[in-house]
Amino acid sequence: MSRAAASRRGLCDIFGALGQEGLRLFFPLAALHAAVWPLLWSVAYGLDLPFAGAVSPGLWHAGEMIFGSYGAAVLGFITTAIPEWSNTESPRGRRLFALAGLWAVGRIVGLTGAEGMLLAATLADMLWSAILVAYVLRVSWRKRTTGLLGIAAWLAALAATAAFVRFAILAGGDAAGRQAVHVAGLVMLGLLGLVLSRVTVPVTNLVLDPSEESSPFRPHPGRRNLAPALVAVAIAAELSDLSPAVQGYLLIAAGAAFLDRVAEGFIGREALRTEILALAGSSLFAGAGLLLAGAARLGAPFPETPAWHLAFMGGLGLGVLAVFTIAGLRHTGRPLGTAVAVRVALLAAVAATLLRVLPELGLMPYPPGSPYALSAALWAGAFLVWLKVYWPYLSAPAVSGSGSCGDAATGATAR
Repeated sequence: MSRAAASRRGLCDIFGALGQEGLRLFFPLAALHAAVWPLLWSVAYGLDLPFAGAVSPGLWHAGEMIFGSYGAAVLGFITTAIPEWSNTESPRGRRLFALAGLWAVGRIVGLTGAEGMLLAATLADMLWSAILVAYVLRVSWRKRTTGLLGIAAWLAALAATAAFVRFAILAGGDAAGRQAVHVAGLVMLGLLGLVLSRVTVPVTNLVLDPSEESSPFRPHPGRRNLAPALVAVAIAAELSDLSPAVQGYLLIAAGAAFLDRVAEGFIGREALRTEILALAGSSLFAGAGLLLAGAARLGAPFPETPAWHLAFMGGLGLGVLAVFTIAGLRHTGRPLGTAVAVRVALLAAVAATLLRVLPELGLMPYPPGSPYALSAALWAGAFLVWLKVYWPYLSAPAVSGSGSCGDAATGATAR
């Protein structure tokens, strides 16, 4: 076989492997976007965008993090977890690559701030999120279960906010745009709450009993959906234009519900396991950010911006990395356990969040140079290190001899 033929065969094998399961394709895409886009915006572009005009570059940045980095994480998680939870066929091959193509349309527009292509980006983001809603509802109908309807509702809200963010920015300027971004971020936090409620229990039981013969960890069922429910109430208050005081108290209530989840990590000495710390840390940052945002609404002497970064960058970002780390092992046939490099990556994400938030809260001086350069570099390093460690796992076929280009091209399903 010639060198060119061997290279083509190698690419075929990689694309075939990526098309086997949603997380194999979308987790690397999410990691690349999370690493490259903020670094370009804060360092290469100097907090600007090449073709940005009426729309604030900061709002472009916020929207891209929510629908770009976290959107790809949602795509990978939903197309992987729903088949596992429902024991149904998983989307693969052409279906996954088509979703990736829709997701990429918005990212290309967001990379440059090309406002003339804003409608195309909005429609693409609405379409892939609507497809996820239809997929979850279809599975729910086929399995005659209501257990997935909550996820479908939050995904429907995500599809709606894709339009809300863009049109609010164009119609109402920065103030309307900021409110829309806050709502979109809160929708992602609602999804995060649901994901953590489903992921934390099996992971904690696996840590406590690696043999999987028992389930020693059983949290109170009333706490399972408390955080998402209170986030939904906070969103309703935001959209209803209630007084800042009412909005502030509801944000504090939602934050307290996330902090309540942190207590689930106190499981004895096993609480020091990286997986448990990362999941609890995600809830901690999300809860603390919502508490601070609520306090700012009530007149606390600091702006809301660092509070939202703490919730969206720290809570969502650390949660995404934690799920990437855990699911990337379990779905490639590897035992639970975090590599040293990935532990460093998780710490880098925490450090990036604190460097972004603490100076704006007046708790530390800004680092030398560009105010966000060091934070963006640590953030990028966290996701790139994760990708370097996990790429060999995700790009290798799950079964020897499977995952060829032919398999990916058929768009077949397997379970």
